[in-house]
Amino acid sequence: MKKSIMVLGAALLLGGIATAQKVDFEEYNLDNGLHVILHNDPSAPVVVTSVMYHVGAKDENPERTGFAHFFEHLLFEGTENIKRGEWMKIVTANGGVNNANTSDDRTYYYEVFPSNNLKLGLWMESERMLHPVINQIGVDTQNEVVKEEKRTNFDNRPYGNILTVVKENMFKNHPYRWNTIGSMKDLDAATLDEFKEFNKKFYTPNNAVLVVAGDIDKKQAKEWIQLYFGSIPKGETLKKQTFVEEPITQTINASYQDPNIQIPMLVASYRTPSMKSKDARVLDLISSYLSDGKSSKLYKKIVDQKKMALQIGAVGFSQEDYGMYILYGLPMGTVTTKDLLKEIDEEIAKIQTTLISEKDYQKLQNKFDNQFVNANASVEGIAENLAKYYLLYGDVHLINNEIDLYHSITREEIREVAKKYLNPNQRLILDYVPSKDQVQN
Repeated sequence: MKKSIMVLGAALLLGGIATAQKVDFEEYNLDNGLHVILHNDPSAPVVVTSVMYHVGAKDENPERTGFAHFFEHLLFEGTENIKRGEWMKIVTANGGVNNANTSDDRTYYYEVFPSNNLKLGLWMESERMLHPVINQIGVDTQNEVVKEEKRTNFDNRPYGNILTVVKENMFKNHPYRWNTIGSMKDLDAATLDEFKEFNKKFYTPNNAVLVVAGDIDKKQAKEWIQLYFGSIPKGETLKKQTFVEEPITQTINASYQDPNIQIPMLVASYRTPSMKSKDARVLDLISSYLSDGKSSKLYKKIVDQKKMALQIGAVGFSQEDYGMYILYGLPMGTVTTKDLLKEIDEEIAKIQTTLISEKDYQKLQNKFDNQFVNANASVEGIAENLAKYYLLYGDVHLINNEIDLYHSITREEIREVAKKYLNPNQRLILDYVPSKDQVQN
């Protein structure tokens, strides 16, 4: 009885939090095409100023890969009014933090300041958009930074090139076929003029969304936004190219030798639809059911019960045009990667032929409710979600109602979507193995 009361209390608490977390916002456009979203949250004296640009690795020239990620670094070099090396100093001296990140679809910059420094945050982001200094010394400096990042996170890291190999095998036509960090050879070959042209084309007000979230006075914020961003010239109207991949109709087999590992890894990757589709959201539930954490079906069966693997898991890549569902496993002892694949296929077949239990279905819904609440639990999370839902999904209101789409998914839809996308003839099987030198040693 006591346990039941505790569970009920937790459910009521979670429901209260979910209701309290409804995000109010206001959005409008400047004359130059910059979309602005304001969210007032006086609960803490902080403010986030962020800009998301609709440019990622998929917008690059195939012979100049890595540009979008490179600009994530380059646009911290300085501006006409912020001297080289001063950006971080200004932020920290005023009690703030900042960062940026890049994906295949977009690039995101943000600052978090005490709320009395909103004007400073807006000025800095307007400087980045209007007055970036792109010169050879900055390019050369960041080139070395990116090369070190690639060595650390990819080339010298155990299993560090899995995503690179998966993408180049899963996509033949779409720019998703190369990794976001790109090729160092391409960056070395690029001229200064090419970097300037990339900036001129993509880092424009009409290819971006500005989000201001936190303890703000909206009237004052609008005045400062107009002051700093209103005069920035509109860029060229971009026509996004559409890339279509032919359906995968037979198993793609590939292998890769990694000198940094001693245990082979099984990798099975399925191509999935755009993250904007309902099917993609159904696949999110399937991924969580099969492979999210130690309570998932695959982990309990393969790691806990049969002790066939050191690790089993999955990575889901939800992206604007296509996605990927990548399952991986590290076999233990005499178990082979083929043995792991057989176990995985058995669990997928169960979903395709039998409805998951009502208990497992409710567990999934509870997990996604919790994730939805946590995603909007901080002003930083709210700012990025507002930008993402506008720029990539085309619907800011999803910040409040996307969870309803997950609630609408039935057990029958889970079964049908599994049958539609998770078949042996629709995937890549990658043998990710130690290099021959490693095996001999």
